[in-house]
Amino acid sequence: MQILDNINNTIKDDLQKEVKKGSKISIAAACFSIYAYQELKKQLEGVEKLHFIFTSPTFITEKTPKAKREFYIPRLSRERSLYGTEFEVKLRNELTQKAIAKECAEWIRKKVVFKSNITQEQMMGFITVDESTYMPINGFTTVDLGCERGNNAYYPVQKTESFENANYFLKLFDDLWHDDKKLQEVTDIVIESISTAYKENSPDFIYFFTLYNIFNEFLEDISDDELPNEATGFKDSKIWGMLYNFQRDAVLAIISKLEKFNGCILADSVGLGKTFTALAVIKYYENRNKSVLVLCPKKLSENWNTYKGNYINNPIASDRLRYDVLYHTDLSREHGTSNGIELDRLNWGNYDLVVIDESHNFRNGGEITGEDAKENRYLKLLNRVIRAGVRTKVLMLSATPVNNKFIDLKNQLALAYEGDAAQINEKLDTTKSIDEIFRQAQTAFNAWSKLPTDQRTTDALLKTLDFDFFELLDSVTIARSRKHIEKYYDTADIGNFPSRLPPISLRPCLTDLDGAINYNEIYNLLMSLSLTIYTPSSYIMPSKMAKYIDLTHNKGTSLTQKGREEGIRRLMSINLLKRLESSVYSFRLTLDRIKELINGTIQTIKNYRSGGCMLDLTDMSNAQDFDYDDQNTDFFSVGKKVKIDLADMDYVSWQRELEKDADNLELLSLMIADITPEHDTKLQTLFDTIRSKQKHPINPGNRKLIIFTAFSDTADYLYANVSAFAKKEFGLETAEITGSVDGRTTIPRLRADLNTVLTCFSPLSKGRAVLMPGSTDELDILIATDCISEGQNLQDCDYLINYDIHWNPVRIIQRFGRIDRIGSKNSQIQLVNFWPDMDLDEYINLKSRVETRMKISVMTSTGDDDLINPEEKGDLEYRKAQLKRLQEEVVDIEEMSSGISIMDLGLNEFRLDLLEYIKKHDDVEKAPNGMHAVVPKGEGAPAGVVFVLRNINDSVNKDNRNRIHPFYMVYISEDGEIVCDYLNPKKMLDTIRLLCKGKDEPCVELCRRFNEETEDGRRMGAVSELLSDAINSIIDVKEENDIDSLFKSGGTTALMSAVSGLDDFELICFLVVK
Repeated sequence: MQILDNINNTIKDDLQKEVKKGSKISIAAACFSIYAYQELKKQLEGVEKLHFIFTSPTFITEKTPKAKREFYIPRLSRERSLYGTEFEVKLRNELTQKAIAKECAEWIRKKVVFKSNITQEQMMGFITVDESTYMPINGFTTVDLGCERGNNAYYPVQKTESFENANYFLKLFDDLWHDDKKLQEVTDIVIESISTAYKENSPDFIYFFTLYNIFNEFLEDISDDELPNEATGFKDSKIWGMLYNFQRDAVLAIISKLEKFNGCILADSVGLGKTFTALAVIKYYENRNKSVLVLCPKKLSENWNTYKGNYINNPIASDRLRYDVLYHTDLSREHGTSNGIELDRLNWGNYDLVVIDESHNFRNGGEITGEDAKENRYLKLLNRVIRAGVRTKVLMLSATPVNNKFIDLKNQLALAYEGDAAQINEKLDTTKSIDEIFRQAQTAFNAWSKLPTDQRTTDALLKTLDFDFFELLDSVTIARSRKHIEKYYDTADIGNFPSRLPPISLRPCLTDLDGAINYNEIYNLLMSLSLTIYTPSSYIMPSKMAKYIDLTHNKGTSLTQKGREEGIRRLMSINLLKRLESSVYSFRLTLDRIKELINGTIQTIKNYRSGGCMLDLTDMSNAQDFDYDDQNTDFFSVGKKVKIDLADMDYVSWQRELEKDADNLELLSLMIADITPEHDTKLQTLFDTIRSKQKHPINPGNRKLIIFTAFSDTADYLYANVSAFAKKEFGLETAEITGSVDGRTTIPRLRADLNTVLTCFSPLSKGRAVLMPGSTDELDILIATDCISEGQNLQDCDYLINYDIHWNPVRIIQRFGRIDRIGSKNSQIQLVNFWPDMDLDEYINLKSRVETRMKISVMTSTGDDDLINPEEKGDLEYRKAQLKRLQEEVVDIEEMSSGISIMDLGLNEFRLDLLEYIKKHDDVEKAPNGMHAVVPKGEGAPAGVVFVLRNINDSVNKDNRNRIHPFYMVYISEDGEIVCDYLNPKKMLDTIRLLCKGKDEPCVELCRRFNEETEDGRRMGAVSELLSDAINSIIDVKEENDIDSLFKSGGTTALMSAVSGLDDFELICFLVVK
């Protein structure tokens, strides 16, 4: 008898001496590993036969269903130990698994029979070789053979000869071997399982295997309530059948988010059909008998009403949707009817789902204003609809949920958790509360926005944002850009986006008259206007102020009457500039309106004799004078009419200021009086543009064009001139749509409501054949304000002219999004921009001068500097860069918005991908680690290897950087360059998905080449070297980040954890890109 301590004298050494050619071996052990075979390969190849009993049930056919999960897991790990146990990771990381598995399977076929215990009885493990016995043995692995230490404190094995134990063990094994009640033969299953380690895998399988490893805890958390319940039959609906694949993905994701977090923001970019996606979600909830409210801007209500109505042009009429549609502005109303609903009787609290279209209108959050403490729209929505009555889910649609501040996003999300952070904090898997997460994100963003332009990249921002922030976005937002769709979805059934021609920039001067005025001279005069007509409160004498305090302060709000007046004055000042840029005609109208107002007021002051004259401050500004965005500011909706007694005013000074303004306005009017349409260079340039488009269409036969302007006055002016010109020269029909009143068209007897006009302008996308059967009315030119710049699909048209450049570049892109849409029949589209006749820098500086000048006076008058937003300071620089870009190219909205796109951040679609797969396949659960597939390289995917690794001893702590810890993915090119590191798992998974998804057969030719290069997996040196480079890169990136974090607020991660190297990682799988 002999004791082997398995340290100095190991079982392996002993077996190498004992096993001879023709030996017979019997093993009873818990598991079998191909690496143990590799250690004794030379001896084992020569044995006559080997009998192996698995001492616990392994590989047997299931009699019980796998409901007993806890029992199932240890069994799975025994079965997977074929490919090496957790202590043989090092061997697996040498990447030779494929070659070893192949040889081992060959040997088993010739010499080995496996049986497994099928009872619940315990069996002890031992090995007998001819006449010798070794016991106890746990498993047949490199640890048991003594090649690895494993986690054993001690592992002595006793070796006895058969004359000592009277053949006891030989007989025991033999009796067991023939007892069919206790054992079942499993050799074939073992061979089949081992062969999965060396068969060629399809790229598709490796993609799902990666997802399974990373997200399988998510599979366990998922409850049926959060998954779209197929039984409601919403997948049989008409709307579901009309959706593209990327929209279906979004629908399922939205429903699961609404169920889990009660809210979701769908922020797909312009032109990706958010409305249809939302309709499918509505259908799902209506099938579950829920009531739904859609809140949209008034200008989009036509669309929403069509989809629920029993109309011939409703493509989904058979779905019989029944949601209510109200406008954003209805939230501020108490009485009256809107869209057929009586507001005073409406049960606001009874909606189960609210869909808010263009939800960025709610980004400023809540405040209470007015004497009767009136809630603004946001608060009303929160209190009356969401908090009251039944539990309400909120789906928000917006292509620009973040304007410049993350707080915009937070305000919109707060609707979903009823403004009570505790509700969402418990559902989120984050370490910090939602308020804290946003605070830190905003701090990081502010720091980022101060960086010089060349360093201000999205990647730089992603690196500074916190892990929790991504987790949060992942939970409640879905955002895809058109680039994303084109790249990661098969767009064959969708059709492509049209290609964008470089924009044309035109800079006509004001007029062709000799010695006439130019832009700069007008600007200088404008700068001298004080516009005190809008700020009478500033002239109330201090001693009389008390009398007006109550009147002028809307209780409970920060906006005083004085502040409101200043706001209108500032808007007006900037507005004069905007209107001048738009058209001389609009500018002249505004000058006249202000002049009239001033002269009237001066007259009142002159008539003042008796001291009883009240100055009646009616609303002094005609909201029609402003562009679409400005009309929505609170200045116009807040505050009551205030009467001021002239006796209480320093009317002498006021009159002096007013008269000065009146003279300057008179002068301005005279200067531009001669500029008639014939001498309006800008208008004449527009005519030339129309001419060239008609003579040289960019798509054969397409004569259509859209002209956008910010002001309805300009639209009227253009309609008056363009319609006659186009009709006379080319026989084209023109229409005008301004939102405030019905439109106009040159086609006699054609109804000029929004819907008819758009249908005749874009007959294909708007379904004219169905709506107006037999009609051949066709409009060629559409002149419009921003009332149609969102949410309309006008893709029949291929040419868009911005007659004035909107001060907010996002608007320009939104306008372009009307024709730049997925599935367009045009192969190319053109954007034309009219700029003021001056250098861009001059133009921007001018804007900032006007804005700053107005603000300085605001600060002095209101005593709070709230109206200067810090973002505007850096914003001008940024806007300059944006406008510069707009001259050269058409930019996507997500590249435009101040550099943050929530597109780059979410991982949810991958979880849903995995779910779909798991429903149909279970092969990923049992597959061995360390497998690979070979895929062809492509654009942005150079030749190299993508490694998916798992950190096994948690030494690389989550230190809040890696969002999918303990998994690390690294893409390394053949020459050792890191293509993508582990800190950007979204980009990494997107890349893997792009390389693999849909390729469900191995790429035979590539596999053959790879096998040749590596001698069927025997010589994996090159790949192995890349693997260690990849692991070193994880360590380097980590150290670099740690060092950075020493100098950052929020604590360091440097001392939290260490990564030492190869042994800390297990290779899950890899992808060879050739």
